Amino acid sequence: MARGGLSHHDPMIFSRKPKAKKRGATGKPRTPKGRRIYAIGDIHGRLDLLRDLHKIIRKDAAKAPNKRKTLVYLGDYVDRGPQSSDVIDVLVHEPLEGFRVVHLKGNHEDFLLRFLDDASIGPDWLINGGTETLESYDLQMYDRGCAWDGLEGMRQDFLDVLPESHLDFLHDLDRYYVEGDYLFVHAGVKPGVAVEKQADEDLMWIRHEFLDCKADLGKIVVHGHTIRNTPDERPNRIGIDTGAFYSGRLTCLVLDGTRREFLHT
Repeated sequence: MARGGLSHHDPMIFSRKPKAKKRGATGKPRTPKGRRIYAIGDIHGRLDLLRDLHKIIRKDAAKAPNKRKTLVYLGDYVDRGPQSSDVIDVLVHEPLEGFRVVHLKGNHEDFLLRFLDDASIGPDWLINGGTETLESYDLQMYDRGCAWDGLEGMRQDFLDVLPESHLDFLHDLDRYYVEGDYLFVHAGVKPGVAVEKQADEDLMWIRHEFLDCKADLGKIVVHGHTIRNTPDERPNRIGIDTGAFYSGRLTCLVLDGTRREFLHT
């Protein structure tokens, strides 16, 4: 959910044989002049880590009071961890002051919304962390193999307790965001496809075709979705999902000019 008026749509093309291009005076990827970007990886219901990381970001941002700051959340706010409901509540009602905020859609938000439309995917969602999300809304543990009537009842129970502000938040999530020489997405991109033509399935779910790609993708792609013990820096992408829900390490990438830095819990 982008806030602040700048468009996240950018007519760039991802090409396997891109034309040479300049990136700032040094040729290095950079943010626009006077802007600092913070990007947070997959939170997965860990409100404790989110609050800790917000404090770290506030402290870091105070060192650059004259910079325009953007905070990008890469998606997967829900499932697996114990506090999905509280995470969404903080993102909706307690945005960090002084930041333009962008919320991207992850595959777990996609899972949740698909369940709200179609109860039959319930077993797949539950086994991938949906049970913890339901429990965070004070709903009882459901049998993952329950029959259709039980799945439909589960779906209706969830709709009954899901705050309208949370549902609006989930429906308003952005697919991607572009600033400077960086493209921010949840999972990655399909090489060779223009960003505005990328399928939601790829932006939220892609793995090996993107992760194994060594070609120039037009922008440096900042993504989550694929867990690594430490940030995964490659010439064409930066992965920052460090498995917060089990590792206790929630990672934030800081971009300022040509400088990169990582903050973490």
